[in-house]
Order: sequence, then C-alpha cells, then structure tokens
Amino acid sequence: MSPDGLALIGPLGVSALDAAGWNLEAVGGLTLGADPVSYAIAYASMLAGTPIRAFTVRKEAKAHGTGRLIEGPFREGDRVAVIEDVITTGGSALRAAQAVRDAGGTVVGVLALVDREEGGRQALEGAGLPVVALTRASEIVARLASSERSRP
Repeated sequence: MSPDGLALIGPLGVSALDAAGWNLEAVGGLTLGADPVSYAIAYASMLAGTPIRAFTVRKEAKAHGTGRLIEGPFREGDRVAVIEDVITTGGSALRAAQAVRDAGGTVVGVLALVDREEGGRQALEGAGLPVVALTRASEIVARLASSERSRP
C-alpha cells in the first residue's frame, strides 16, 4: 500500500495483462489482498490510456445496504481478471471468480504478484483459469541469496 509499491505494481500489472491478451474491462479480487493491487492497476491503466475498472469482492455480502458481494464499478458482462497478491492454495481466487461468475461476469484469468509455488497455480489452472504471476517465491529466494553473496 506504499506509494512506491503502488507506482511500481500498477504499470507492471497493466503490462502483464496486456501481454496476456485478455482484453479486460475490470480487475478485482477478494478483499483485502487484491484491493491495493487492483486499484493500482486501474490507476495505471487510465494513465496509459486503456482504462480498466477495479472492484472488490467481499468475503460475505453485507446484511444491509445493497447486500452485494461485489462492490465498485463491476458490470454484468464484464471480462475480468481476478487479482491476487499472493497465490498459495488458489482458494481466494476461486472464491472471487465464482462471485464474478454469479454476478454475470466472465473470468478470463488470474493475475498474481507472487506465486508461492504451493499448488495454487495448479488448482486455478485445473479449474480452467490461466495464471500470470509477476514473480515466484523461488525467484525471490534466489535474488535474496544472490544479494547476500554479493555483500562484502
């Protein structure tokens, strides 16, 4: 949620979504992990001239107000990428994807910042959802080990 993190992740997310060729109208996922990533992507997409709307999937529908599970400018018929900060089991992304489908959206894939490589990618792909991860846990570990070795 830092300004530096949002400024970095937004354009990287837009670039990864463009490269995936998913042709989206909206991004979002299960609150709270997906929220800052989705909002950063929405903002960066506007700056890039290709606006993508962001939404939030609640863990439970509110008992008052609209009672909706999805909040924000999501529209029935939207092509959506589900956003994850970290994929572990894939459960959060699957819940968000089901909420989008139940609301009349089409889920075209999942974009994650980090794939922890603990079976979540396989669960999502097994459910028919392509996955794009900006990095993997093993890559982070390798970079950390490399930087430790290069210290004097």
